[in-house]
Order: sequence, then C-alpha cells, then structure tokens
Amino acid sequence: MTASQIRRVAVLGAGVMGAQIAAHCANAGLEVLLLDIVPGDAQDRNMLAAGAIARMLKTEPAPFMSKRFARRITAGNLEDDFDRLADVDWVVEAVIERLDIKHDLYRRLEAVLRADAILSSNTSTLPRARLAEGMGESMRQRFLITHFFNPPRYMRLLEIVGGDEVPPGLVEEFRAFAEERLGKNTVPCMDTPGFIANRIGTFWIQAAINGAIDHGLSVEEADAVMGRPFGIPKTGIFGLIDLVGLDLIPHVDRSLAAALPEEDGYRRIRREQPRIAAMIEAGQTGRKGGGGFYRLNRAGGGKVKEAIDLATGEYAKARKPVLASLEAARHGGAAALLAAGDRGSRYAMQVMGATLAYT
Repeated sequence: MTASQIRRVAVLGAGVMGAQIAAHCANAGLEVLLLDIVPGDAQDRNMLAAGAIARMLKTEPAPFMSKRFARRITAGNLEDDFDRLADVDWVVEAVIERLDIKHDLYRRLEAVLRADAILSSNTSTLPRARLAEGMGESMRQRFLITHFFNPPRYMRLLEIVGGDEVPPGLVEEFRAFAEERLGKNTVPCMDTPGFIANRIGTFWIQAAINGAIDHGLSVEEADAVMGRPFGIPKTGIFGLIDLVGLDLIPHVDRSLAAALPEEDGYRRIRREQPRIAAMIEAGQTGRKGGGGFYRLNRAGGGKVKEAIDLATGEYAKARKPVLASLEAARHGGAAALLAAGDRGSRYAMQVMGATLAYT
C-alpha cells in the first residue's frame, strides 16, 4: 500500500485535536475510526469518542464541512475495538504528551497493524527518535510525525517528520496525500524538540504571558496588541490559549523544556504561571471547559462576553482596549505600534524582540 491508497484511518485519542483530525479526515471522504480509553465509571464504553463527535456537531468554527460527514466516523474504545486497527491504512496517535503512555500504545499497535499500514503521531513537542525507542525495524520504517494545528479544518499547515529509517519515497507520498486529499501545506521538519512552529510558538506564548503580567496589561489589551498588528489572528495570545486549551499548556511546557539543553533561551524565560494553574484547577480550561481567559456569561438569559483579571482571577465584562499604540497601528501597522512608546508598545517590543532573537 502507498500513501495515495489511504482509505481507512484510525485516530487514537478523542481530545480536541484527535477528534478534529478525525473530522477533517471525514471531510476528505475517508472512513474514520475514533478510539479513546474506557472511563472507569462508564455506562457507555465509547462515551469519550461518541461525546467528542456529538460536541463537534455544535462546535464553532465547525469542524465538519457538512454535519452529515460525522456519519463517516465510528466511535469506539481502545479495549473492545483495538483489533479493528488491523484493517486501517493509517493510524494517527493523538494521546496525551507522555512518553510512557505513547510507548505502551505503540507496543500494542505493533502486534495488530498490517505490515504496510502507516503510523504517525500528532505530538507537538516530543522528538521522533524518542517516540520510536523500542519499536521494531518494520514499524520504524512506517512511523512519521504528522503535526496538525488547531483547528485542523482551517489551519493548513502540517509539519511532517520522517527519520533515517523511513524511505524518502514514503515521506514524499504522504506529503502528496496530505496536500491533495487533506488540503494541507506540508513542511518537512528536522527531528528537533518542538519542530519549527511549536519551538517558536511556545516561546512566543511564554514571552507573551510574562510580558502581559510585567506590563500590567489586561487580557483584552494583550490580545489586541499581539493580534492583527502583527498578522496574527484576532485571538491574540490569551484567546489562542483558550482555543487550544489551558490544560495543554503545562504538558507542552514540561515536554519541551525537558528536551532542550539547559542553555536554551526557552528554559531561561520559563516561569511558574500560578494564574493558569488556578484556572485549570477550577476547570477553566478554555472553550472546551466553558470558559478560560474569556467566557460567555449567560446569566439572565443573555450572552455577555467576560474576561478574567490576571491579578485577581475575577471575571468582568470584556472591554474594548484603548491604547495609543493600537490607534497608531490602525494607520501605520506594526512599525507605528512599536514606536508609540506606551505600555502596549513596550509589551510588543519585549515579546516580539525576544521571539525574533530566539528564532
């Protein structure tokens, strides 16, 4: 089988990314099996995968091009349905960023997958070499990293990492499949921690959080400064974290830091983030948790967008930021914003200067 012959896909892990990768494959006309663990108290053993599919039918922006495409996804679990993986052409692993869990899963997969099936990981930080530890030679030759970006339907970038054992022809075939069938812009990456986008992006996120606190900016101000003036989506920094999920941030941080040398610039700017830790503890994990740095307050039958105060943790009605630097950016773009001299300008200079230097 070649990558161009992929027809049946399995996605292991029905979290935000896994579920939406499954949806995007369904959009492309592929038959998809979505599996997750069986919760200890589950009456429906497929509840995590089935629940993810149901939620995506209500999610905005919509993961499915048409709601009827959800019928192309079959919900299952990693216990009862594991043997069904013998019939798939491509398995995408999208479980938590823990090597021990991934290695256990790969050992199980090695006993089930066809000899020509492709296995890939959606890891955003873990090097392929570490993921492949303990794999047999045959699986190593078919093991890739395929790093999708959230939300997969709309974010066209796909990072692909092969390895010395992977035939170059397989990587090129898979790139062609991803571009022609999935509509992706593929970027081949070296097997380095965080690859390209997350290596730089995680640094930027950490620098932007630190800078907002250092300069006393509200989340609305930080997002406005870090958003459109620099060609970044209007989510900015805190809106992006809400979209990705606050609970993912500590996992990515620890995973990346552990893989980097002590002298790396990312390790030097790392800080404890007590506000994020408290929010995760309270279940304020972003859009998937009903609120994060922003939330919709539906009390009284209406919808009021609220933003959290980074200092107190209290929510209040979100306000349109008023900064001289933002007004300057309306007419002169990023250069005018950086030259404005107010706290928004100083914030941008700190964050973008550090990020560009790291790059």
